Amino acid sequence: MTRASETYDGEVAVTSRGLPEWLTPVARAAESVQPQQLSRFLPPESGLGRQSAVLILFGEGESGPDLLLMERASSLRSHAGQPSFPGGALDPEDGDPGTAGPLRAALREAQEETGLDPAGVQLFGVLPRLYIPVSGFVVTPVLGWWREPTPVRVVDPAETARVFTVPVADLTDPDNRVTCVHPRGHQGPAFLVESALVWGFTAGLIDRILYFAGWERPWDRAKQVPLDWRA
Repeated sequence: MTRASETYDGEVAVTSRGLPEWLTPVARAAESVQPQQLSRFLPPESGLGRQSAVLILFGEGESGPDLLLMERASSLRSHAGQPSFPGGALDPEDGDPGTAGPLRAALREAQEETGLDPAGVQLFGVLPRLYIPVSGFVVTPVLGWWREPTPVRVVDPAETARVFTVPVADLTDPDNRVTCVHPRGHQGPAFLVESALVWGFTAGLIDRILYFAGWERPWDRAKQVPLDWRA
C-alpha cells in the first residue's frame, strides 16, 4: 500500500490535509518509517499470514490529545482481557490487502467494536505491515484523526469488555511507563494507564509512535511489572 500524503480509492481516502498541528509529527513519521524500525517481527516472505488491520485513532478530549483503545473480553480464546486498538481480519468485501482493503477493514472493525461513526474519521497515514507470530496475523496499522468525534461504547460484550480513551500526556508520562515481563521471559515496553496494563503489540506500536513523533520522554526501562499486573 502506498503511504502517500494523499491517496484516494473510491469512498476511502488517506490525506494529511487539515490535520491539527500537533499531529504533524506523526504524519511525517508515517511517510518514512521502515518496518524494521517498528518491530523485529515482519511478515513472512512466503506471504503466509492472515491479513488484518488496526485503527490507531487520535482524538482531542477534555485533557488534550488522546488515543482510542479497547479491552478485549476475558472470555475470548485469543488475547483475552488485553487492551488493544480496534481492528481485526480483512473480510472479502474490504477489498485488496495491497490497496484499500486495510483502510476499509480498520474503519469497519472500529465501528463494529466501538460504535464510532467512520464518517467522522480522517485517515491520514498507513504504517508498514507487521507480524504477530502467536496469532499469525499480518497487521496493517492505519492512522486516523477523530475529526468529528461520536459516542463510543461496548457493542458486543462477548468481544469487548470496555472502550476508553487515553490522554497522550499520560502515555508520555515517565511514571506510567514500564517494562512488561512475560512468564516466558519476553520483555517489552508497556503502559500503566486507565487502570490497565497496555502491553504486547499495541504497546510496542505506541512506544514507536511516541519515539518517531518526538514525543517520548526519558523513562526508567529497569522498572518492571509482570504480565498479570493488576491496578
